[in-house]
Amino acid sequence: MRLEGKAAIVTGAASGIGQACARLFGEEGAKVLAVDLPDTGLSEAHADSANVSCLEKSVAEADAADSIVGTAVESFGRLDVLMNNAGVSTNALAEAMTEEQWDLTMDVNVKAQFLLCQKAIPHLRESGAGRIINVASVMAEMTDYGLSAYCASKAGVAGLTRTLALELGKFGITANYIEPGAIQTGMTRDSFQNPEIAAIWAKKAALRRLGQPIDIARGALFLASDDSAFVTGHGLTVDGGLTLRT
Repeated sequence: MRLEGKAAIVTGAASGIGQACARLFGEEGAKVLAVDLPDTGLSEAHADSANVSCLEKSVAEADAADSIVGTAVESFGRLDVLMNNAGVSTNALAEAMTEEQWDLTMDVNVKAQFLLCQKAIPHLRESGAGRIINVASVMAEMTDYGLSAYCASKAGVAGLTRTLALELGKFGITANYIEPGAIQTGMTRDSFQNPEIAAIWAKKAALRRLGQPIDIARGALFLASDDSAFVTGHGLTVDGGLTLRT
């Protein structure tokens, strides 16, 4: 019960990484506010999780940060862990990318994370041992065709988190980010349903398999717990060794 007595927010929690993290945090004793878009099956995803409450809200809405943080504090009386997992991926060559595609990627992947952190900071400071966990990607340090907006956004997450770590350390707050590799989630489902594509990415990893959401959740649990009390400003790569040769 490494999170006993703690209160946490996990965004993008209807499926994949966010669902796994919210469930694991709850199993480890935390009261969790799971957040995702309406009509994504959020409540169904956590129907059997006694410690998980649900809020249907887009993190890109203008009032999202106030609403999400306010709901968590009102429900739990405190906030100890903020996990910014919600994200989108757009794929278009830079020459053809629309401004709308670029803005959506930045709004969800970077701006929403910043605003949620900003609103959470006073409550994390009151906690005395607040934790910020932002989800980036191995693409924060790599690239591929069509990923100019996605890579830029994830590099932005890394830079934002390092700065938060520097600014907030004096309050006992840690800020870290996770860099998932090839993980089987809703975002990657269409690609990895093709056995040939799945096999290619599995072979790229030193462990010779695709990652599962629980692999990321276990890393997030470490960063959320007291076990990581002296770890801040760190990018935790959870990729099965994908980036060792690339």
